Amino acid sequence: MTPNLVELRDLKVAFDGIQVLHGIDLDVKPGEALGLVGESGCGKSVTWLAALGLLPGKASISGSVRIDGREICGAPRSALEAVRGGRIAMIFQDPSSSLNPVLRIGRQITEALAVHRGLFGEAARAEALRLMDMVGIPDARRRVDHYAHEFSGGQCQRLMIAMALAGQPDLLIADEPTTALDATIQAQILDLLIQLRAETGMATIFISHDLGAVSQVCERICVMYAGRVVEQGSIEQLFSAPRHPYTRGLFDAIPRIDGPRSRLVPIQGTVPNPKHLPPGCAFSPRCGRAEKACDFQRPLLEPMDDGRQLACFSPVPVPHSQPVKTAILEGV
Repeated sequence: MTPNLVELRDLKVAFDGIQVLHGIDLDVKPGEALGLVGESGCGKSVTWLAALGLLPGKASISGSVRIDGREICGAPRSALEAVRGGRIAMIFQDPSSSLNPVLRIGRQITEALAVHRGLFGEAARAEALRLMDMVGIPDARRRVDHYAHEFSGGQCQRLMIAMALAGQPDLLIADEPTTALDATIQAQILDLLIQLRAETGMATIFISHDLGAVSQVCERICVMYAGRVVEQGSIEQLFSAPRHPYTRGLFDAIPRIDGPRSRLVPIQGTVPNPKHLPPGCAFSPRCGRAEKACDFQRPLLEPMDDGRQLACFSPVPVPHSQPVKTAILEGV
């Protein structure tokens, strides 16, 4: 079997003594695309910010984070800086807040090239132009000396991707990179991520609320709720037959583009406050399939016969038809 590029084991995070991640186990293989989905506050972004040591000092982090078998959780700053940007790069939801408004774009990209690849002068400028061309910035030679406000939102996100690629990373973490963009630009950014992964062979973590976007970009999907992984499997498995009631609820809340108009089926309630989690399954107060055991006993994430992993005492039965896959995959 191919060795894992990144391994998270029992990763836990607490802020001011309040636990927000409750033991995350994840594997990322070289070149694969993994999607993380769930409502806001489920711990998707915190998982990878913790893995890279980017959380504020008040955060308490425990567990194991290994890249190519080398432990980086709790590693000194110098070791983490060798990983950030070089082995693992991250792009964020709002590119305008990540780009420096007083520095020209070329300067920002060449700075990343100097830090991660030791390129300076004309060599760095030539590589910056190549990266801008790669991510689809028109007339890169003229615009390399522009400021961030002279680019559109979609172009700023492309520039952030170019900066992330400057270190030739093995893993690119895209944290909701299309949320602030309109639908047409979203599609272009998704196509760009797919193309870059095919050309460079880098692995991708795609964090998103958009299940349609995840189905385009990823091969495997991980559903998180209240700081835990509740279901994990291939795109085909989860989109054809989601077994966890929360995963099923996410699909039921998506508007259908085919068939008659009908009311959406929302998941009642909200993600619980980390200070007041239920003693059993965190989803049980919102779950229509909850049993008595769900109120006081927490289900473990365990492998199923079909290869997926599931944490539920009362999973959704496997349907005979495949309405979820049809509605989502054909609708993007």
